[in-house]
Amino acid sequence: MTGRSEPPDGPPENPAGGEDEYRSLVFDESFVQAARMQEYSAQERMGDHARAVRALPEPPVVVRSGGSRTAIALIVLIALAFTLAVYIGFRSPYPQPAPRRAEPLRTTVVPLAPRGAVPGGSPERLYATGPAAASRTGAEGINFPAVRRTQNFSDSQITAALATVKDYLVVSSLDPDVLTGAVRRPVEHLLDPDQHTQFEQSLSTPADDGRRAATGWLVRFDPSHAELADQRIRVQGTLRYEEEAAGVLGVVSDHTFTYALRPANGPDREDGASLFTVRRELHFRFDREDLRLHRLELRTAYVQAGPHSCSVDAAGSFRPLLAGERPDDRGPAATDPYATGRPTAALCGTLATVGSSAPAPGPSASSPSSPPRGPEAGAMSRPRP
Repeated sequence: MTGRSEPPDGPPENPAGGEDEYRSLVFDESFVQAARMQEYSAQERMGDHARAVRALPEPPVVVRSGGSRTAIALIVLIALAFTLAVYIGFRSPYPQPAPRRAEPLRTTVVPLAPRGAVPGGSPERLYATGPAAASRTGAEGINFPAVRRTQNFSDSQITAALATVKDYLVVSSLDPDVLTGAVRRPVEHLLDPDQHTQFEQSLSTPADDGRRAATGWLVRFDPSHAELADQRIRVQGTLRYEEEAAGVLGVVSDHTFTYALRPANGPDREDGASLFTVRRELHFRFDREDLRLHRLELRTAYVQAGPHSCSVDAAGSFRPLLAGERPDDRGPAATDPYATGRPTAALCGTLATVGSSAPAPGPSASSPSSPPRGPEAGAMSRPRP
């Protein structure tokens, strides 16, 4: 209210000091109705006091043309930095070795002819009394040498190479389906792709020319002539490794496999088995790509196998002499040094032991069951060409 004044209907009926001395403090109805009410705003009530809440600053004025140019320049710088990082990542400051292609396999297959008839008997007796008595059974006869890292290959890489070689020896020398010629893929799967064509040609059109001998890649018997009399094949031999060059690891396996065979589709006689021995000296090579993909390159294969007649071609598959059989009188195929054309590798040897622990006399005798000669395990010797 703006203040006190006379009521619009005149002064009160009882003046001060009258009968009711407090009547002047009571506003009658007409006074209340004539009173003027005024409500102050918040700004008026606050007066000149400072604001309790800080005002927000005004947003900056953005010049759109200049901001667009800055954004474009930033995007270009990011793109250049990414391109430079990719370029540096793919460009090594060290010279990279040229891609190495696998070389063709060179094979030498030497049949070994016995001096007399092939002895027969049960597989247990033949194994127990022959040179294979000290051999282990199956993959247990393929053991690793002590592994020590080389200049460019770690222990794990060398172990991986030896494991791949062992897998190859198992599938190419011990798998019954491979031995009978039923399958070939397990062997081919472990080879470098550059050698697949030569491998297929060797098995489809074998030849004793040092390049296309199927028995250089694997052990295979003529299924129409002989079959396994005992699945427990005897194995003995060594593995050796050496770093041949920067980024190239070489492994040589030298193992003798002894098989108990019997005539195919013949009577199941207990004493009708005979032993057939194959010595395989194989030279493998690995690069880092081969180690990563669990594959190998087979460089050379030197194979001796008997009892086998010299006149029978052993390039495609072995046709062993079985119990009681004798080699024919014909020796290796005749070779004319004056003839033109590609020469043939006509090689044959004499088998010193045939299921007996006593070797036959004679300086020209050869025994594939004898322990491998050469440096101790872990060192590497080059196979004969």
